[in-house]
Amino acid sequence: MSSEQAIERASGPDIRRKGILRRFIRNRKGTTSIEFAILALPFFVVIFASLETFAAFYGDQLLANATETMARKVRTGQITFQRGKATDMTQAQFRQAFCNEISVLMKCSATEANQPSQFYLDVRAVSDLSTFPVNIPRKVDSTDIDTGDFKFAPGGPGTFNVVRAYYRWSVITDLVRPFVTNLRPAGASMPKDYLMVATATFRNESE
Repeated sequence: MSSEQAIERASGPDIRRKGILRRFIRNRKGTTSIEFAILALPFFVVIFASLETFAAFYGDQLLANATETMARKVRTGQITFQRGKATDMTQAQFRQAFCNEISVLMKCSATEANQPSQFYLDVRAVSDLSTFPVNIPRKVDSTDIDTGDFKFAPGGPGTFNVVRAYYRWSVITDLVRPFVTNLRPAGASMPKDYLMVATATFRNESE
């Protein structure tokens, strides 16, 4: 075997490897699949974040409409409290009726009417107009909502009343969570819930 043949035989594998590498680099088969795999995750995160943000804003409007509906029923005497009438409702009954109003999108648990954990109501008569509650009650050690003073005690004919509704909307998409959540329980490292708030103030109609 001549020296030239030996060199050619030795360099043959190197040439073949370079040829395979060149063909691999030039090959465009499967490029779309690879690009989709790279871009799919952020794309779908943005889509889900947009849908969740839209749903949250729709839920805000739904809660506001339900608050106006229930407040109107109190104002017109369709719902009364401890008046000895067929229209009297307990707190649990009022909460269940409110849950029915928002059930299109916002679900109340089976025990929510008696044991609030996600949906809160404060319904009361106000004798002094300067004491109408205007701020969201917060716990001292966190930005979490303080429900300790909430009650259900609407007044009779001619009284001034306020209905305040709060709903904890659980934010799922991590991308939007830091920007829309406004509840941070004490000791929690990452906020999870967006607090929806709706208020209606009114004077009951006279009998």
